[in-house]
Amino acid sequence: MHDAVIAGGGHNGLVAAAYLARAGLRVLLLERLSELGGAAVSGSPFPGQADRLSRFSYLVSLFPDRIARDLEIRIELRDRRVAAYAEGRLFDRVPGIDVDRSLFDSLLEPLADERTARAAIADDALLDRPLGELLRERWDDPLVRGVIGTDGLIGTFASLDEPSLRQNRCYLWHVIGGPWRVPVGGMGALTAELARAARAAGSELRCGAEVVDVDHGAGSSAVTWVEGGEQHTESARFVLENRAPVDDEAAEGSQTKLNMLLDRLPRLRSGVAPEDAFAGTFRVNESEAELEGAYAEAAAGGLPARPPAEAYCHSLTDRSIVAPGAPDTKHTLTLFGLHTPARLFDADNDGARAALTERYLDALDEQLAEPMRGCLARDANGDPCVEAKTPLDLERELRLPRGNIFHGDLAWPWAESPAEVGTWGVETEHPRVFRCGAAARRGGGVSGVAGHNAAMAVLEQARKPVEAHSRAR
Repeated sequence: MHDAVIAGGGHNGLVAAAYLARAGLRVLLLERLSELGGAAVSGSPFPGQADRLSRFSYLVSLFPDRIARDLEIRIELRDRRVAAYAEGRLFDRVPGIDVDRSLFDSLLEPLADERTARAAIADDALLDRPLGELLRERWDDPLVRGVIGTDGLIGTFASLDEPSLRQNRCYLWHVIGGPWRVPVGGMGALTAELARAARAAGSELRCGAEVVDVDHGAGSSAVTWVEGGEQHTESARFVLENRAPVDDEAAEGSQTKLNMLLDRLPRLRSGVAPEDAFAGTFRVNESEAELEGAYAEAAAGGLPARPPAEAYCHSLTDRSIVAPGAPDTKHTLTLFGLHTPARLFDADNDGARAALTERYLDALDEQLAEPMRGCLARDANGDPCVEAKTPLDLERELRLPRGNIFHGDLAWPWAESPAEVGTWGVETEHPRVFRCGAAARRGGGVSGVAGHNAAMAVLEQARKPVEAHSRAR
């Protein structure tokens, strides 16, 4: 009998495993893939190249210092020296709608009611009116409005003026934790530290172990998994789901990711040094009008002719991810594309992926003094080092529903009903099953928050019989 079995070895599952094991519980974590980390991993997809790219998740803003201290995680998160570059302009900081730090700190506490949470937002109009309206009231420059507004569209297919406010919830999640930072050693370094902490606390971590069935009994659950072609079953008092739910038909991812290796950074037409322009968020087709135009094209069923995107050169901030002995001019480049919902890839994923890759490279070329294709490194087969991931690719590889990086629409980070107040936002219909991934109320991003909160909920439940027994005596 295990106290807890965790289905899924993403970063949240590892956080939960570490907390629970440190509290003295017997923990078994089962991961379907051959390595831990889920979307927070590093590696090189290019034959003959040993550079360590963050292939899926790539920046961190939500990982609380408190979790790092509690679990003794040794990871350095570096600030980028430039915030953004757009149309020849460098930004030391990107303006936006202020959110008090106390709201971020509350993510590791039981859910507060909406009134309490609203008090931490300087301008609570963000909770009531579309983001596009607010941006037009506060900033005259359409480019600045677009640069700010993209934080509401990352992985979320919506107009800035959508009445549902999905874009507002996405925006809040992307500014709540402060500046986005680069994990030294790549995302895989963070995962490795979490796995180390979980093992050191006594958790058993198994890879290549796919959970195929959970059968709930009166006081325990039988968890069945397949490992090495054989079926195994163990009993658990609690089950933590660090997997995406399979019943959310509305979930749809809306991003395309490009990973690239460069022999050198390209020169820019603006004359700005590439070491400055690519040190922060290099904006492509992200003025307000371009964002809305791309959304309209995608909503009508077509690939955007001028797809908006953001590019990052992590190796300008963290040189350790470049292969030892590589020339100083060699760099990594990550591009994250917006407004590419999964529906656009259903008919021909390979064809749409190839077409979008060319459009992104063309979009970069509009701002460059030399072609991006001429700066790409080549792999051992002589092919350019470009890897593209569509929503359908993420669904196939990581089991993300329709490639949705948040497992579904993001929620406000507080209780939306009286019954939720005081809960951890991880509870399910079954009293011994808890969400411990992005599907939890406060589960978006690389944060560990859902893992922490699921562990806290389990510990509360685990103590109840002991407390009741003590009172009886």
